[in-house]
Amino acid sequence: MQEGGPWKKVFLGSICFLAVTMLAVTLHWQAASGQAIGWGSSGAEVTRIQERLSQWGYYKGAVDGYYGNATYRAVMDFQRKNGLVQDGIAGPATLAAMGLSAPSAQTVSRGAATGRGDLALMAQVIEGEAANEPYLGKVAVGAVIANRTKSASFPHTISGVIFQEYAFESISNGQAYRPVTAESVEAAQAALSGYDPTGGALYFWNPYKPVSSWIWSRPIITQIGNHVFAR
Repeated sequence: MQEGGPWKKVFLGSICFLAVTMLAVTLHWQAASGQAIGWGSSGAEVTRIQERLSQWGYYKGAVDGYYGNATYRAVMDFQRKNGLVQDGIAGPATLAAMGLSAPSAQTVSRGAATGRGDLALMAQVIEGEAANEPYLGKVAVGAVIANRTKSASFPHTISGVIFQEYAFESISNGQAYRPVTAESVEAAQAALSGYDPTGGALYFWNPYKPVSSWIWSRPIITQIGNHVFAR
């Protein structure tokens, strides 16, 4: 192979995409850390957010002190209608707009901590596999990755699952290395925090495209967007 040949260009291009993705995810991670409340958080401060948004008609769920899907969506709606950054995270600016103060570390319990590398990798695969899917469909793809780490049939790390041979078409064809959207990052955060709209799926595929006949032997749980999810 000649030095500087096409494979070297592909490799360098992939590295550049990874670097840009890591930078974007790091910035998003920083915005979601510190004095901010997000998916998986619980405690009195979450209750106050739910109560305030319920009073204003944004939140329709139970006031239970847990920051789940209903709270996330309500915060997004509030942010959209008040000209704030729409990230679904109750950070200082969003809390101030609600008339609430930023929480102390003692008043809010965070969701399980996850490394930035896992978040970046999952967001890449979500983008590659589900770029045109609705938000819930993106979370569902992330949930499959997370579920596999808990199964004896798969590697027990996010990176191990993602880079397992032939596991994800977007890794094989390079689609996972294109720029990642904020929605894919948010979907990865949700999946890593435990949100699973699939009900425990380990596999997904598009039934409208040619796939291995073996995959149809898996027990189907649900369909979200264009993907079927199965155990």
